[in-house]
Amino acid sequence: EEVTEQLYNFVDKGDRAVALRPEMTPSLARMVMAKKGGLNLPLKWFSIPQCWRYERMTRGRRREHFQWNMDVWGVEGVEAEAELLSAMVDFFERVGLTAEDVGIKVNSRLVIGEVLSRLGIPSDKFAATCVLVDKLEKVPIDAIQDELAQLGLDRDVVTELTTVLNKKSIESISSVLGPDSDAVKQLSKLMALCKSYGIADWIVFDASVVRGLAYYTGIVFEAFDRRGELRAIAGGGRYDKLLETFGGDSTPAAGFGFGDAVIMELLKDRDVLPSFESAGIDTVVFAMNPDLYEKSIMIAKVLRKAGQSVDVILEEKKTKWVFKHADRIKSRFVVIVAPDEIANGEVSVKDLSCGEQKTIKIETLGEWANTSVDKIN
Repeated sequence: EEVTEQLYNFVDKGDRAVALRPEMTPSLARMVMAKKGGLNLPLKWFSIPQCWRYERMTRGRRREHFQWNMDVWGVEGVEAEAELLSAMVDFFERVGLTAEDVGIKVNSRLVIGEVLSRLGIPSDKFAATCVLVDKLEKVPIDAIQDELAQLGLDRDVVTELTTVLNKKSIESISSVLGPDSDAVKQLSKLMALCKSYGIADWIVFDASVVRGLAYYTGIVFEAFDRRGELRAIAGGGRYDKLLETFGGDSTPAAGFGFGDAVIMELLKDRDVLPSFESAGIDTVVFAMNPDLYEKSIMIAKVLRKAGQSVDVILEEKKTKWVFKHADRIKSRFVVIVAPDEIANGEVSVKDLSCGEQKTIKIETLGEWANTSVDKIN
């Protein structure tokens, strides 16, 4: 498989053969198996691990990346896949993308299974055939002819299979497999659920999507750039038999992996990448002389208790530097702890969004902070 070929492995200083984690799903499977039935199912899990693959670096493809994973264990029906697809779409919408920017291709490996069964291909060749079919999107059939021969598949079988996989609607698949096909029923139910979730505009049926990992057993999906300029954004599917490969019992499971590399390129292309200029600070607190530093700490504590994110100036700085600093980190307010105001039980607060400056009694600072947090949020 591709993931095996791209394994980032080496011999360490202790003369041990080691490998860097290429993906998270097998690790999650081992964790689930280690509990040996002690988990309350269904299990809904997410993680953002660091992963590595030794491969040629291209746009949206790095040897080291972070990957958001979401998985649902213990649900046999496509309700799990629908929930996962909804979460993926929710993310796209939150970062400013629309269904005109991104689509999600959906298929089921049951389609290939039923076609292979009709062609008399044994079920033990199913997974390996899926991996080869996935390669056809990148290379011509002649490039995998030897691998097909090793599986005992002749060119006519692959031609028949690719004819079916080129179909772009469930209706056209139904005309080949019949209305009683399990694959057709599964896909039809998933599409109905996606409509209920309000994400139907994002979903595209594409029988050619099979995903390159052998452990997928049912629904598979892949998020893509509608302009066709970038590689797959994310992908996943159902992997009910993965635990069997580690000596465990078959357990229904579905999930996806969503790397950070391609989505960053897409957000840049659509000009919706956040600037990340703001440090998330609401207020900068500044003591005008060292003697007032302890007072500034007390004031910062009041503001933080009220829910504000506060940056205390820890060193002696000039007022000009403090305001430049506050502007640079996009702070909304600057609280100035000055001798005259402190003598009156007050502090001076400047709102950088409008330039307004006023004095506030220290005993009412918490109330002011609560109100300010509401306005900021």
